[in-house]
Amino acid sequence: MPPTARQIGIKAEAPRTLKADEAERALAAFKTSCPVLTRRQDQSGLTQPVDWSALCAQAATLSGEYAPGFFYYGFDWVRVGDGKAFATGYYEPEIEGSRTQQPGYIPIYRVPPDLIRCTKADGTTGRGRVDQTGTCVLYFTRAEIEDGALNGKGLELVWAKDPVDLFFLEIQGSGRIHLDDGTVMRVGYAGQNGRDYVAIGRLLRDRGLLPPGGANMQAIKDWIRANPDQGRALMRENSSYVFFKELTGPGPLGALSVPVTPHASVAADPNYVPLGAPIYLMLDRNEANGLWVAQDTGGAIKGPNRFDTFWGAGAEAVAIAGGMSGSGESLILLPKGTAARAQAQP
Repeated sequence: MPPTARQIGIKAEAPRTLKADEAERALAAFKTSCPVLTRRQDQSGLTQPVDWSALCAQAATLSGEYAPGFFYYGFDWVRVGDGKAFATGYYEPEIEGSRTQQPGYIPIYRVPPDLIRCTKADGTTGRGRVDQTGTCVLYFTRAEIEDGALNGKGLELVWAKDPVDLFFLEIQGSGRIHLDDGTVMRVGYAGQNGRDYVAIGRLLRDRGLLPPGGANMQAIKDWIRANPDQGRALMRENSSYVFFKELTGPGPLGALSVPVTPHASVAADPNYVPLGAPIYLMLDRNEANGLWVAQDTGGAIKGPNRFDTFWGAGAEAVAIAGGMSGSGESLILLPKGTAARAQAQP
């Protein structure tokens, strides 16, 4: 649910110093969000599109050297809830594939046309499908899709060489497919089957199969590859399934449909954080400290202070994102006056 007035508190002072390079990256990311930010309804209820107009107009005139002052003086620095933050990381994976079906390759699907929003028998509305009786039911699970529920529908966008790589491509939400014809296809999130996301790393840790603190991405991959039958069953415990589209322009794209920026874009829960708003993280992981911009969402990113930091592509990005687990505090930067307005609401 959106934050209530009691959950919002204005911090008296912003951090005394903002690093020039991180502020410059955040300013560039903020600028890309502005065309959407000034017309998009804020799900959190904290801001209205008009609230961002003056800041976006100012940002458009600024070069990077003025970025620290822009963020320091131009916003209310707000804590939502207790402000106790937890941050993970994501990246743009690179996997192998083919435009045509090859032995052992598995499909990466487009959004099925029968995946719709409908009202189920219990009165809830969400993503599902209408079955042969005309009843709205939950959409196919990961296991059902892998077992052929979408076969013969012409939904194959491209084919992936390795199912484990595809699984982690879904978790990241976008990536690059290195094709066997020597070309590269960029793909991005297009939809999801409506099933709840289950973090398989947590399952491995809870079952004692990986040590506490040892459930990073590479450790999870290694366990699945070392235990292929159990690994396949484990991945199927996450019933959530992601559908993709080809990206032909800049990318990858976040939830605002603008490109996300390495070490500047962060996924957040739009029920608590206005998408497009700057975020300041103070964590026990120095790599993730500083200014970010909320430009994406994620199935596991729930709550007022839960974030997923974006690191780009390549080996360094994989290493940082795969091992990112940072705890600390977070602040949200809102247009001046909006926090007071929210606090004044009954």
